[in-house]
Amino acid sequence: MQTVDVGELSLSAYRKVAPDWVVEPLLTVADRLRGARVLHLSATPYGGGVSELLRSAVPLYNDLGIRASWKIISGEPAFFAVTKKLHNALQGGTEPITDAEIRLYEETSRRNAEELSADPDFADCDFVFVHDPQPAAVLSFSEAPRARSVWRCHVDTSQPAAGVWDYLGKFVEGYDATVFTLPEFVPPTLSRDRADIICPAIDPLSPKNMSLDDRTAHAVLNWIGIEPDRPLVTQVSRFDPWKDPLGVIEAFRLVRPEVPGLQLALVGSMALDDPEGWEVYRSIGDASLDDPDIHVFTNLTGVGNVEVNAFQRFSSVMIQKSIREGFGLVVSEALWKGTPIVAGRAGGIPLQVADDAGGVLIDSTEDCARALLDLLKDPGRAAALGASGRERVRRHFLLPRLLLDELTLLDGLAHGDPPGALMTRSDHRDPVCGLAVPPGGGTPTVVDDGRTYSFCSQRCRTAFRPGTAS
Repeated sequence: MQTVDVGELSLSAYRKVAPDWVVEPLLTVADRLRGARVLHLSATPYGGGVSELLRSAVPLYNDLGIRASWKIISGEPAFFAVTKKLHNALQGGTEPITDAEIRLYEETSRRNAEELSADPDFADCDFVFVHDPQPAAVLSFSEAPRARSVWRCHVDTSQPAAGVWDYLGKFVEGYDATVFTLPEFVPPTLSRDRADIICPAIDPLSPKNMSLDDRTAHAVLNWIGIEPDRPLVTQVSRFDPWKDPLGVIEAFRLVRPEVPGLQLALVGSMALDDPEGWEVYRSIGDASLDDPDIHVFTNLTGVGNVEVNAFQRFSSVMIQKSIREGFGLVVSEALWKGTPIVAGRAGGIPLQVADDAGGVLIDSTEDCARALLDLLKDPGRAAALGASGRERVRRHFLLPRLLLDELTLLDGLAHGDPPGALMTRSDHRDPVCGLAVPPGGGTPTVVDDGRTYSFCSQRCRTAFRPGTAS
């Protein structure tokens, strides 16, 4: 089983960007867990939000005195084709999964379980995080570890295809805790007492998000064929039908006659565990054929984190036209650069742009075109949205906040606390969405049964139902 090599990071470097009311409690809970061993298990070391999170989170675990490692499962392409179908079905996809595919999924999981059981890092760990459906069954076939186990689901499971959650749920039931991105993603058959709500976050100091001056950003994009003196809109995402890249192209073509010289960039990553990406990539190529204003880039053609950083900084407006979405970290990435975004009303995207901070939510291709045109024609409003979005990301969607939530969960498991109670009992969590808020200082607030609750936004305050946060 492959161990992923990661670099070294220090939490002290994040004090310059993350709020003190996040960093200080993080140091406190980390001290209680000092010396604990944590193993993260996922499907790929590159090409998606999970791998980006782990590449930064694992080094910070170690800096905080918690011994962390990251392992990758293995499988043939046919296995990852099955797990992609499971991923899509959890999000409501209707393509059936056959008995033969289920056998392949379980046989591959058993082989990975044998390798994991023989791995000393697994035998010695105190906690194990398993990420998403690809490795979800592995622990069921492993020798029982002494570790407490957490299944971390990064996809939208609010409306899974019939029978798919029933199948996957039999493996998930064996975990000590589950983690979902939003409360509405918790399947109705899963006990809420065993589910915590933790939003992902971005690493503001990673190559994708670190400071990049305009001159460098222009030079990077010019090098790969973008003309810096022309307006640009960009979507950065996996090549996935749920991201609706063909709808982005259609919206761009509706806007282009009104904005002379407008360019569109579609920047996608091709991941080891996503064979469907090649089909979407080919469909994008067909749709943009002979259109010199549409540029398509991938990580396999030399566009990496620094180039994505430049796209997100230089673009007049970013797009994330998701139809279904787990969280959509590229929204926070764009907003961190002060760039406004036009995004689908899906998954965790509305939470990132709550109360109109940072962008415009849309429900159709026509909505997308109208919002793009409005922001391109009104740079003052675009700049104001970008500034408010950056501040919301600073408060709620930076890596130290994610670590605070994860370590609070592990500390609770070590002391026998039900995972589902941690959010509503914690003074640093919004009782609706679970986001970190200043203790006693969030705006707005509400008093319920003698206790004051703080919220990350008016959106969550409106959604709060008295008597539910106990």
